[in-house]
Amino acid sequence: MSALTTPSPAQLAQTGFHIGSIPVYGEAILAPMDGFSDLPFRSLCRSFGSALSYTPFVNAMEVLARHPRLERLLEFDEAERPVVYQLFDSDEDRLLRAAQAVLAHHPDVLDINMGCSVRCVSGRGAGAGLLRDPRKIARLIATLSRALPVPVTAKIRLGWDAGSRNFLDVARAVAENGGALIAIHARTREQGYSGLADWDAIAAVKDAVNIPVVGNGDVQRPADIARMRRHTRCDAVMIGRGAIGNPWIFQGRERAQVPRSEFLATIRHHLQGMLDVYGPREGVILFRKHLTRYLAPLQPPGELRAAILAEVEPPRLVALLDQLEYLPSQEAAV
Repeated sequence: MSALTTPSPAQLAQTGFHIGSIPVYGEAILAPMDGFSDLPFRSLCRSFGSALSYTPFVNAMEVLARHPRLERLLEFDEAERPVVYQLFDSDEDRLLRAAQAVLAHHPDVLDINMGCSVRCVSGRGAGAGLLRDPRKIARLIATLSRALPVPVTAKIRLGWDAGSRNFLDVARAVAENGGALIAIHARTREQGYSGLADWDAIAAVKDAVNIPVVGNGDVQRPADIARMRRHTRCDAVMIGRGAIGNPWIFQGRERAQVPRSEFLATIRHHLQGMLDVYGPREGVILFRKHLTRYLAPLQPPGELRAAILAEVEPPRLVALLDQLEYLPSQEAAV
């Protein structure tokens, strides 16, 4: 998938840190999001300035069972490097064997998900479920970092709930046992995505460990990136929901600054990437969740919006998207 734009050398040189021996340039990173952080969206965001590409989390059991969808989940473009594969499981042996298996695809970094809050993951001790046992985390990170030829990192939350905010113990368990980076979503498992992210906790982690720290939570606009970095001194900022329908955030641009023609060209480019990866019908259907976010600031008439989101044929969808070019300016302000 070719890039629409590429960050300038000056943009890329704004900041830098290392994951092990791997240099990373840039201050904003697209978060791993199940159902969103696929190859087309990652490639788009990477071309706009996202400093790393994280795959969506992959179930270690699916890796070992060679699930049919695995190849699609692990596929990446060379232009995305550095590429981080993220795995989840509660079993140390399965995680190690799955990590060794995915190395055949040559990722740059292996990340362990310790932040997923959904019940079917955290309830079985994986994802945020691991946060309940920092000693297990220490063993897991030590085992993986010794056995693997790539850096091992972790994405964590503040703790299981408000009464067990053990993020400093978890962060130290990662850093003291060979972990090369910690990304912290500054909410508990209990919070999910509700309430305010606790940026003070990110700052506390940064003070407590000597490896790079990436902050995550409540970043919706370019100004939030700078504000979080000032507040926490984190090495970079991870952006999840704030990037959906808004890849320009990685360029440090507000959507309101994006000319209409460029806005629509980006949507078409993203759509074409989806068609290239998933094929005509599935690509259009899977693109709808992105389209709803792209369309929100455009405020198209209800009939046109409904037609766009119902269309399944790529040529007709493109023709409908073309109509957005001619919306009155008061309806199309982005």
